[in-house]
Parts: sequence; structure tokens; C-alpha cells
Amino acid sequence: MPLTEPAPAPALAERAPAPVPPLAARARTVGGSPVRDILAVTARPEVINFAGGLPAPELFDREGIAAAFEEVLAQSPAQALQYSTTEGEPTLRAALAARVTDRGLPTAPDDLLITTGSQQALSLLATALLEPGDTVLVEDPCYLAALQVFGLAGARVVAVPGDADGVDPAALEETVRRERPKLLYLVPTFQNPTGRTMPAPRRAAIAAVAARAGLWIVEDDPYGELRYDGEHVPWIASLPGAEDRTVLLGSLSKVMAPGLRLGWLRAPAGLRRACAVAKQAADLHTPTLNQLAAARYLPGLDAHVARIREVYGARRDALLAGLPDALPAGSRWNRPEGGMFLWVRLPPSYDTVALLPRVVEHNVAYVPGAPFYAGTPDPATLRLCFVTQTPEEIAEGLRRLERGLSG
Repeated sequence: MPLTEPAPAPALAERAPAPVPPLAARARTVGGSPVRDILAVTARPEVINFAGGLPAPELFDREGIAAAFEEVLAQSPAQALQYSTTEGEPTLRAALAARVTDRGLPTAPDDLLITTGSQQALSLLATALLEPGDTVLVEDPCYLAALQVFGLAGARVVAVPGDADGVDPAALEETVRRERPKLLYLVPTFQNPTGRTMPAPRRAAIAAVAARAGLWIVEDDPYGELRYDGEHVPWIASLPGAEDRTVLLGSLSKVMAPGLRLGWLRAPAGLRRACAVAKQAADLHTPTLNQLAAARYLPGLDAHVARIREVYGARRDALLAGLPDALPAGSRWNRPEGGMFLWVRLPPSYDTVALLPRVVEHNVAYVPGAPFYAGTPDPATLRLCFVTQTPEEIAEGLRRLERGLSG
């Protein structure tokens, strides 16, 4: 019986391509940053932008930073252009440890892990501490990018009730009992987005709750050196009961330059080692050249910080002076003692998300408050950043905001 040749298979190019596998669930469910989206829309130079949390670029110490890079490249080129240790360059860790110690928290270089911005520190902590489904407690409203990190980790994010001084300790204790969380995330000094500062007695009460409940505290402090008036408040990490359970995060972005992407994490040894392993998987180490240049620059940082405090304080005052004429009757706002942000609550009939396109038509922008809430949002709230513009630009921006809000 004669054999027949099998029909030839269709050429690979003729087959319909199979679909690629879907994105991970966390990438499908966690949205982008509304702040970044607003900045993209309002990037036109004619827009006075109160939306971003951007340091004033004209205040960057370009000469001082350039000199630090030039010295490093001239004196230590092989080291500066080479791989480094995951934990960070020893000279930078030593300089930062001395700076933290001087501010009231005894710290050794080995207590610190250098990170690529303090935002990376949050991601490393989420990797080291959180399993999908774990519960994280936050302030309400809360720093937006922290909500993104915890969402990508698959955590349940629960807002703790509070007031103008931040998280309420009694509400925290009740929420811990009910939710059995793994960590509490706070920005207690000049908080983003509200600008509020948690008083020392409340910090002590929060530390006591964490000690009783077996709770990690993540204390994020990117703005603490930007104080314009009032008294220094100790870190939670320095308080009795908090020493073995508080992770302190710091950054050079707001006081030196954000483009360097330099932050640090101070944590108990076991957690710090776990974060170092997570960093090895993420980026091996933070850029060596940037670390060495920052270490060279740090002895002069205090003088630079004093200069930007003076300028930013005047800009805060300019914004506060103009708000009564710019905002509708019945609006309320706070007076931050430092930082970069001020929080506004318009009358209840206003929806700042719906109003934003109309306001942008007047070449001014803010960030609506709703995305900052892990709980039920207040649609009448908004955040204003006061450090990027001059007092004259702030005054003009407020005139435009008044026109945009009034229709």
C-alpha cells in the first residue's frame, strides 16, 4: 500500500501568534501617580505649578556639587567609577551617621544602608517585611508613593483615624487590635501631603502602642531639616520603647539635590540585612560616584540648608498671606512650621478633582487631595507646594487660582 506524504506544516510566519501572558495582578491593580500625571499635563512653562514636590532648582548649589564631583574624579577615579558595596560607601555612611547622631539619635555607620533615594528604602522594606495580604497601617491622608509601594506588595492598607496632630494613639491601639497589622507608616515631621507635625507627647504615645502591640514603625523623614520656625521634635526612633522596632528613613533629595537619588535607611540589624539582600536583587548598589561626591559635600551642607530654609520660609509666608483672597469663603488651611506643603480644605460643595481641568486652563495647578487617602477621601481637599516658585510667582499663581476656582 503506497504511503502518502503528510501535509506540510504551515510556515511559522503564517501561524496566528499566541497572546503573551498577562501582567502580574499587582501591576494591573495599582495605578500610576496622579501627581506625576498632573506634572506631565502642566509641564508648559507658562503654568505656575503648585502641584509638584520639587525643590527650587535655582537654589541648587551647582558650584559646590560640581566641585565635589570634580575632586572625587580627580583624586579617586578608580574607586568612583567602580562597583561598590551594597551597604554603601563607608565615607558617606560615616558622615551621615555623624549627622544623625548630632540630631539626637546615636548612630554608627554600620546602622545605615544607603539607598537610591528614600523611595527605594520603602520598596526594600516592603520586600523584606510584607507578604501578600499583610496589613499596613497609614495616616489619612498619606504620602501617595508609599500607598503605591504597599499596593504593589499586595498589602492591605488601612487608615488610622487622626486629627491635626496626626494619628490618634487610642485609635491606633484599637485598629491594631482589630486588624493585626505588621507595620505602621508615618511621616511625622512636615508630613506630605498635609505639612502637619506630630507633637512630642503623641510620638511617645505612638511608640508605647507599638511596644505593647509588637508593631514595626516606619518613620519617613525627608523634610525634617526644612524647619522655618518652632522647636525641633525628637524622632520616634529615639524614644523609649521604639528603639528595636523603628526604621528611620532619610534623604538628601530635599536638602542637596533630588537628581543624585541618595537616601538612607536606619534599622535594627536583622531587618537591615534583609533590606541589603533585597537591594542586591534590585540594583546591586547605589551609584558610587554620587555617594562619594555627597560625602565630599556634606561638611558644607549645613550652610546650604540654612540658605534654603530662609528662602523657603519666605515663600511659605507669601503663600499664607495670599490664601485669604484666593480661596472661597469658608476654606480652611494649616500653617506648617516647615517642609514643602500646605493642606487646604475648600467648602464641602467643591470637588477639587472635578475643578482641576478648569483651574489648569488658567495656567495654574494643584494636587487634589483625594488620591492621598487610603480611607474615604475628602473631595474638597487639595495640596499646595510653596517652595518651587518665588513670592512674586506665588502671588500671581494665587490670582489665577482664584479665577479658576470661581469659574
